[in-house]
Amino acid sequence: MRRIITATFISLDGVMQAPGAPEEDPTGGFRFGGWTFPYFDEATGSALGQIFGKPFDLLLGRKTYDIFAAYWPYAGEDDSIGVLFNKVTKYVATRGDIRLDWNNSQSLGTDVTAALTELKKGEGPDLLIQGSGNLIQTLLRHGLIDEYTVLTFPVLLGKGKKLFAEGTVPAALKLIRSQSFPSGVIMATYEPAGDVKTGSFAQQAPSEAEIRRRQSLE
Repeated sequence: MRRIITATFISLDGVMQAPGAPEEDPTGGFRFGGWTFPYFDEATGSALGQIFGKPFDLLLGRKTYDIFAAYWPYAGEDDSIGVLFNKVTKYVATRGDIRLDWNNSQSLGTDVTAALTELKKGEGPDLLIQGSGNLIQTLLRHGLIDEYTVLTFPVLLGKGKKLFAEGTVPAALKLIRSQSFPSGVIMATYEPAGDVKTGSFAQQAPSEAEIRRRQSLE
């Protein structure tokens, strides 16, 4: 059975837009494209190696697919991530009947959740989501995500597309591993843990047995 996992760069205030380059995604007037670059060092690169070192196929929303397809096919053979991305199968969530020119790209069709439910039942590598915030929300609503890896960078960006924006479905998560790096980046991996649980720190009224116990001590 295949798993769907996310691997996302976010700022401390939750922005995920255009982490890689100034021209990556300037929509909405976003002017901080490439905000992850100053924090990349050998340790952070090693963390990426952990993510991309396991077999995977890519699972992408249409907007992220367009951004990737405009860059990675031209990255060159000396770019190890580019080589991987160009080789693997790209499953794309898109509403329209459009051409997907990047090699090994497949549309998930009109019913994305049904298509992914079937893909998960089959054999093959993990389905790795990159970017694709809207797709993540759709999959979260249908309980299809098996693991979240979030790399949080020590920067505040204010406005921008967020990983968990308005409309996010409430859910509990369980931390399964975490790691911090000298640059200040923190990588944490979570898995779903059911519904959100609540409680109260307000002092509760003592039970009758507790009242009697206290009276016996007076």
